[in-house]
Amino acid sequence: MGDSSPKPPESRFAVGKCTGDGVGQEAALVEFVSPIVEVADEYEAVQELFLARGWGDGLPVVPPTPGRVEAMLADRGVEGRDSIEDTFSDTGKMEVPPNWGEATLEKIAINAVMAGCRTEHFPVVVAAVRAMTAPAFNLYAIQATTHPCAPLVIVNGPIREQLGMNSGSGAYGPGWRANAVIGRAIRLILLNVGGAHPGSGDMSTQGAPSKYSYCVAENEEGNPWEPLHVERGFSPERSTVTVVAGEPPHNINDHTGSSAEDILTIVAGAMAVTGANNAYTGGETLLALGPEHAATIARDGLSKDDVRDWLHERARIPLERYTEETMLERFGRVPDGPVPMVGSREDLAIIVLGGPGKHSSWVPTFGGTTRSVTVGVG
Repeated sequence: MGDSSPKPPESRFAVGKCTGDGVGQEAALVEFVSPIVEVADEYEAVQELFLARGWGDGLPVVPPTPGRVEAMLADRGVEGRDSIEDTFSDTGKMEVPPNWGEATLEKIAINAVMAGCRTEHFPVVVAAVRAMTAPAFNLYAIQATTHPCAPLVIVNGPIREQLGMNSGSGAYGPGWRANAVIGRAIRLILLNVGGAHPGSGDMSTQGAPSKYSYCVAENEEGNPWEPLHVERGFSPERSTVTVVAGEPPHNINDHTGSSAEDILTIVAGAMAVTGANNAYTGGETLLALGPEHAATIARDGLSKDDVRDWLHERARIPLERYTEETMLERFGRVPDGPVPMVGSREDLAIIVLGGPGKHSSWVPTFGGTTRSVTVGVG
């Protein structure tokens, strides 16, 4: 739906103090449309309440007591219920579809606490919400589609090291608090503020594990080119967040390539698949090169734009891989020749990610109606 879609009443959050069995402690109280609910200061009671009310992702949550939420907001120097000025929005507010709940600082903080964030993680979460609510990102479609996409958060700049984020071995995976909890906070915001619950607001046919947490930091130290945020006009000293409406990463294994052409030939084959939305609607995708692949490609004198041009010419799907019915439905005609997966230089974002090993990954996206968005942190 477009901007004319009706907007349901805004969801509301509130927090309060325990009046149950807890002695001098606060219990988690989060409410969206009803009066405040009181719950005993007991682990199981809190978890059962959140599960029963659909306020979580299925994993245990950190109780968002008033004290924890206030601590998360303390460094912002504003009242928790304050709206965040959103330069992308006509209303000046950050609204999260499909329910169009307003993402105030308080609501973001509550979900960040639930996810296990520390206070220093909070500015990254706020920046990611701002990027996701930009019109170019098309969050309404990303939230409600049957496609298994999820916002991939890519962090650049000094804040990567300040937060101890993982940009090396296993960057997409577990074991690093900052990556895990920032990504999880984003998902909880999409669920609790946006209303994207599986089978109702979120209609993804099969879903994806990336819908729990999807957050990485670029390996700028292993990047032979400019990192993503510098390429997009930010200074190297500026910390940024980029959001991409991506599927889970598709691995690209090439252990034998000794030249840029060798490696990119395998990359082109991995990208030229008919199952991706981009095979029909075009649009931007993400290539995350492992440091070893990136080093070989750069050693042979190729820039990022050279990589994009090379893949534009060679990452193409032969028409025989489509059915005629599919081509007519998706393109409205039978194309004249093989379908490019990189329509233009602007249609391929490139980062360097991971540790030792000759692996890279390609991240298909929701397709031609979404673009990645980069914003500064703080």
